[in-house]
Amino acid sequence: MLVLGDAHATTPDRRRALFAAYRAADADVALQAGDLMYYDLPVPTYFVSGNNEDFDVIESLRHGRLRSDDVSNAHLLHSTAADVDGLRVGGLSGNFAPTQFEKPRAQLHEDRRRHFVHEDVERAKQLDDVDVFIAHEAPHGVPVTEQYDVGNLHVDAILRALEPDLCLVGHHHEHAEGEFESTRVVSLAPTWESYYTLDPDTLSLTRHDTPTA
Repeated sequence: MLVLGDAHATTPDRRRALFAAYRAADADVALQAGDLMYYDLPVPTYFVSGNNEDFDVIESLRHGRLRSDDVSNAHLLHSTAADVDGLRVGGLSGNFAPTQFEKPRAQLHEDRRRHFVHEDVERAKQLDDVDVFIAHEAPHGVPVTEQYDVGNLHVDAILRALEPDLCLVGHHHEHAEGEFESTRVVSLAPTWESYYTLDPDTLSLTRHDTPTA
């Protein structure tokens, strides 16, 4: 199983790197942790939205009403879960904004659609039997290098409720590993630097250099 961090695949170079990772992994399915920004994909890809996306596409995927030749094999996890290669994979789409969190999702417009809200978190906490959880925001316990303290209490609450074995995180463009209570947490390097393969039987995650296109 292929695992990808942020792709930002709106430029030719970044898009070539994304497809180089798919080719190198030669996997039948992929997981991706947000800021994908390109949605016509070679294999079924289960992803969460990040803070940089085409939010018209994301909202259409969220509501199951997308009809576009530019979108293929893109499966959005939005406080939902899917069975992927024998694993139960759940995800929380979006990033946190304190000024938006208590609003109903229907009140988020334009770029504000990038955020998760209270109802998204509560719905995610009700998922069951999740083996792998994907979020764009990190929980506490991930030693990435930022100019602020990394860790979101709402992602913490989801992991505490679900107790997945593995949490995959995007956003920080840096590989780092940590733990939140009983959950192993991995911050993923960006796709133009690395891709990962995940063994669904052991949840062993292996990092690889993304080849030049």
